Amino acid sequence: MSLLGGIRPPIAVLSALLLSLAAVTALVLGPAGETLLPKAVQTSQQHFAEDGAIALRASIDESVTDLDRSAALFSAGAPVSGDTVLDKLGNTYQKWMGTAVIEIRSGRLVATRGETVPLTSLNRSALSGEGALAPRMVRLESGEVRLLSLALLSWPGKPQLLLVASNSLKFPGISLGRFRSVAVVDRSGAILSSDGIPDPHRDLTALQRREAALAKKQLRSFAKAVAAKAGSHPQSTKEPGSGGYPGVSGSLLGSSSLGNRSVAGYATLTAAQPGETTTASALGLSVVALVNVAEDPTRSTSPVFGLFAAGALLAIGGLAVAVLLGTVQRPLIRLFLESRRLTRGDLTRPVGVPGYGEARRIGTALERLRGQLLGETEEQDRSASRPRGLRRIGTRGLLCVCAVLLLAWSAPLLLILNRADGTVVVPQQLVNDQRERTDTLTDRVRRALNEGEADLQSVATLIGDRTTPADMTKVLDRTLNQHVRYQSLYVVDASGDVVAQVGDKPRVARPKPATADPIQLLGQGGKKPLVVGTAEIPGRDGAALVGEFRLDFLNSVLKRPGLGVVRLVDDHGKVIAGNTGYLAFQSLPNDRLKDLASASGQKVGKSAHAAGVLYREDGVQIAAAAPFVGGGAAKQLGWTVVSWQPADRLAIPEYDVQHRTVLAGLLGAAAAAACLGWMHIVVARPLRALAGQAEALADGDRKSVLFPRNHDEVGAVTRSLELVRQQLQEQRKQQPSARRNAPDTAHQQHVRN
Repeated sequence: MSLLGGIRPPIAVLSALLLSLAAVTALVLGPAGETLLPKAVQTSQQHFAEDGAIALRASIDESVTDLDRSAALFSAGAPVSGDTVLDKLGNTYQKWMGTAVIEIRSGRLVATRGETVPLTSLNRSALSGEGALAPRMVRLESGEVRLLSLALLSWPGKPQLLLVASNSLKFPGISLGRFRSVAVVDRSGAILSSDGIPDPHRDLTALQRREAALAKKQLRSFAKAVAAKAGSHPQSTKEPGSGGYPGVSGSLLGSSSLGNRSVAGYATLTAAQPGETTTASALGLSVVALVNVAEDPTRSTSPVFGLFAAGALLAIGGLAVAVLLGTVQRPLIRLFLESRRLTRGDLTRPVGVPGYGEARRIGTALERLRGQLLGETEEQDRSASRPRGLRRIGTRGLLCVCAVLLLAWSAPLLLILNRADGTVVVPQQLVNDQRERTDTLTDRVRRALNEGEADLQSVATLIGDRTTPADMTKVLDRTLNQHVRYQSLYVVDASGDVVAQVGDKPRVARPKPATADPIQLLGQGGKKPLVVGTAEIPGRDGAALVGEFRLDFLNSVLKRPGLGVVRLVDDHGKVIAGNTGYLAFQSLPNDRLKDLASASGQKVGKSAHAAGVLYREDGVQIAAAAPFVGGGAAKQLGWTVVSWQPADRLAIPEYDVQHRTVLAGLLGAAAAAACLGWMHIVVARPLRALAGQAEALADGDRKSVLFPRNHDEVGAVTRSLELVRQQLQEQRKQQPSARRNAPDTAHQQHVRN
């Protein structure tokens, strides 16, 4: 008969799962792919290129925003000369290589500072319309590329001026290390700027010149490949669920020379949020980071373990399935056939009783019921054998035996085999990358604070002594909307009274604000740090512009994939910001990280340097620390960025094999739990209940109706027992009539006698 559910499906599914798992085990626990160069090294180069792209995009966008805002503030005030404009820009910002002011109508050069700005490349007649003032790239005769940013200076009754700022496409604050090179590539694959490759005109050995030539050739090859990939959709270039960088990014493998393999990471300049467009992302630039990594020829993997594990699973799984077939499925099907035979009235042959468990109990009850249908006496019925000792082992016990068999294969994979200990080989390049990326991240935080302080200085200078509070509010509101780094901007006079304010309610307003440090950390001992920037307003008797930085802004800067846990700590080692959850002003989690942060702050030579360490105690861990180094108001804070991550999260062959082994064990345990649990629900529990009902029926319970709950083997046996119960009831109804008729016949015979 066709049965829905029952004993057959879970056993069939378990067999299919075990066969599939054996095949997967033989494949995934065999060779781990390319082991000479771990995948983690390639991923690290991708993250490095993403850091460079983020830094370059932020630098370009910030530069354009600062120039536009400064021009708007100048235009809102009284007319000033071009020299005054450039002098104030130079005093506030030190980011442009050259600046110039020209009169748009006549083309006359009004003022200039720094290097010569390539003004001949500008078409003054095309400076009207949408996008006319968008930044543009210009290649000089020397082959270098300059990015020109444009802004208008307009005053009533005065000729309209064009403010031009020139800058290179060099990376701001990228820590390259000793053997890395980085380049900016356009849409055609041309290299616009590069850094890290030795100049061939320097005093180099023949080997160094050869390596430099090979690096340039490899970099050009990578640039062409990246240009072809840059036009792809970001989602099509990443593995499902990888997340991370919103733009196109990845890694490339190059040629091998003298045991070193060229590895490159690439990333396109893209906005922080998917779907958005910024000035820098519209330029179509990409970043390529190249490094030569030493291959490890001693790494080797063998498929023997995978084949052995797959063979063991086939043997153990076959034994478990055989147990289920022989002790659960066949006895149950046999009971189904025997019970159906009884309902058809075939009572000549004894019931074949299975050997163990509920099936034996039901079989014994069927045999007793067969005797009752034949009219056997109660003494003969009681003489039927009942299961004792091991014969009472039920279906649950058999399922437990199968579970133990399958767990005997899964448990060692989960807990014992292929474990990577503290001696695992971690490439030195990963430690170097952790250090250099942490150093780059530190520079980004420092530059962000310096940019914020420079913005405050610029706005404070342009406010001056004649601006009304209403006009102040307009300027502050425009500044707050242009920059997400502030949560509150306000002007405070010498007595501490707030004159104008936008954003959140000020958390700190103190007398004599002009005497405060440009950037301060407040809130020590509280629940939330407060970073405050202060800029004196000239001509207002000690009044100052105060900006409170958003803590979420610092946290967002620290969020970079592939660095693990990142913390920004102050000069006392207390946590200020982080990329994951933390408590304000708490200490670093262990003494090793505290010592690392303290050691990185020690000066080696003229300044402190970033440090990277590989710890092997209490688990292999990579950690790095980088203090604030460089100019600007943020340097005096003495802050440090600390990052750490366990090595077992990286794509290193030893950990890959461990994770795959654990995965195989989990799949085996899951398959056993699912199928055996399924069998316990649909077979073991109903069969146990049916055994009790069958014995009660054999003991004389004719009133309890047996309802089949499922259309399977157990349900079919239940229906047969219900039919037997009905037959016994009919048989019982007929017996009293026979007894009543027997005395009447005897009396009639006596009368005749």
